[in-house]
Amino acid sequence: MPAQAPVDAPVARPELLVDTVAQAAAGQQYPPATLYVVATPIGNVADLTLRALHVLGLVDAVACEDTRVSGQLLSRLGLHRPLITLHTHNEAQAAELIVARLQRGERIAYVSDVGTPAISDPGARLVAAVRGAGLRVLPVPGVSSVAAALSAAGDAAGEGFVFYGFLPTKSAARSQALGDALAAADPSLRASAGATGGASALSLVLFEAPHRITELADELALKVPGRTVTLCRELTKQFEQIVSLAAVDLPAWLAADADHRRGEFVLVIHAQPLQARAGVALPPAAERLLAVLLAELPLKQAAALAAQALDLPRKQLYQRALELKQVNSQLSDEADD
Repeated sequence: MPAQAPVDAPVARPELLVDTVAQAAAGQQYPPATLYVVATPIGNVADLTLRALHVLGLVDAVACEDTRVSGQLLSRLGLHRPLITLHTHNEAQAAELIVARLQRGERIAYVSDVGTPAISDPGARLVAAVRGAGLRVLPVPGVSSVAAALSAAGDAAGEGFVFYGFLPTKSAARSQALGDALAAADPSLRASAGATGGASALSLVLFEAPHRITELADELALKVPGRTVTLCRELTKQFEQIVSLAAVDLPAWLAADADHRRGEFVLVIHAQPLQARAGVALPPAAERLLAVLLAELPLKQAAALAAQALDLPRKQLYQRALELKQVNSQLSDEADD
């Protein structure tokens, strides 16, 4: 007699779940003359939602960033739909074509290569054009690399987050943009720059490409050496890797293995913990002395002299000097503009 399964063992009936969710998706309203902004997987095709699958099979055409990438995805799903190319360089013209087709009552989906369109990807101009024409835009949400990275980072000090995306490609612009982003996430830097935003400490989320990840790591090690950084490489893919380490250690980790520098990256720069923020604060007289010394001397020398004169820890003065120099550099650049 064959052995029987325990009474409390679950009975696997995945086809019932699939049928139930598919019926729920089909029961939604999918009006004509509508642009559907559809999120696609960021690496693992199994992450596509059933609602997205339903919409992609329903629409009259799929507008996409790259017809080769999206064509391959649709083929894997067993779908065959006309494709419309819409990318950064032709978005205005392609948007006119899509608006005209929507006005004829068609349903059109827009997908980017991976993830959610119009977030560090083309699509915002298209959405604005469609809405400007008085037509409907319906989002079909899905996997987000930002949410995935934040969920795996464990930044307990973060009271929210700032998303910047990709930094500029040119070195000077990258350095300034990174300083701006760090300041936006750190209440002490916001206050020094005269910016608003309250006292909340925020996580900072950045995207980076493999050929620039080393440069970004070097900058983070210089600007915020003690901050924790969670680096997510190839999220949801076969060789996914997630590590958390101090920013000062990030360059060495990347240099240790060529594979560490391959793939697409999402970085979470953890919020400055409350204790650390309190430790950097200086009395007004100390702030003034440090500012005067920084105006005349190199950063390390200014911090060392201030620490000696004020009988304060050199590390504390050095960290505050870095912050002040960063803020002064940003203000100088803005004045030049």
